[in-house]
Amino acid sequence: MTTYQVPERMNFSQVAPKAFKALLALDAAARDGLDPVLLELVQIRVAQINRCAYCIDYHVADARRAGESEDRLHQLVAWEESSLYTVGERAALALAEAVTLLPAGVGDEVYAEAEEHFGEKALAQLIALILTANAWNRINVTTRKTPGTH
Repeated sequence: MTTYQVPERMNFSQVAPKAFKALLALDAAARDGLDPVLLELVQIRVAQINRCAYCIDYHVADARRAGESEDRLHQLVAWEESSLYTVGERAALALAEAVTLLPAGVGDEVYAEAEEHFGEKALAQLIALILTANAWNRINVTTRKTPGTH
């Protein structure tokens, strides 16, 4: 089987090192206090929505290292129909989708459900994580970051 190699447009970290370092700092701050498996699930789901192959590859590998099961990774694309996710994970995934698909809006019900499961501090961290994941996706999709090169 021959695969198609999408040429990378630029190495963002080399071309814009200050912006890259600032995003790394925000990424680290956003992760503070969040469950490692939950944060990988959220980042994978955001990357699926944004069609960022590099980020999907990167975060699936990290999720496996954090102990995530193959079944849950495979069913993440259809998490709403799956029984494999906790109510808290479902609230986080619903929030991730609402924030990522912002023109549809973040409804009061989605926000309240996430707030109920995470509390104000963890919810703020989760929102920052979703924002950061979307920023990474947009950089990597735009620059055509090659999956498997992390």
